[in-house]
Amino acid sequence: MSMKRFAAVVRRAIESLPDEITRHLENVVVDVEDEPSDEFLREAGFTDEDIEAGDTLYGYFVPLQGVQASEMLENPNRIIIFKTPLEEDFPAPRDLLIEIRKTVVHEIAHHFGLSDRDLETFDDDPDPFGDD
Repeated sequence: MSMKRFAAVVRRAIESLPDEITRHLENVVVDVEDEPSDEFLREAGFTDEDIEAGDTLYGYFVPLQGVQASEMLENPNRIIIFKTPLEEDFPAPRDLLIEIRKTVVHEIAHHFGLSDRDLETFDDDPDPFGDD
């Protein structure tokens, strides 16, 4: 999938969210990147052994830190969705679309303060959206 198409899928995932959610995303930038660098993974808490074993990220929430209210628009929260790890782990087109959407929702949930533990049931469901 081209990066342009991937970004469009991410955008549609965001647009599919209820207005009650999207109205609170004004100060969130959602970027798509090819894949996280080893340095990025280390900063995210991965060990060299994790990286060597092929562990990676599908998405990452980068919260605002130490920013005053007057600077919030210039320094928004950021969500990064990584294209290559998702494509490699979900080669079937339908599965890939579901996982992109799950990743977007997962990272937006972090914006609202939910932890990975809070999201375990959601993450473990192969299609939490009921799109079967």
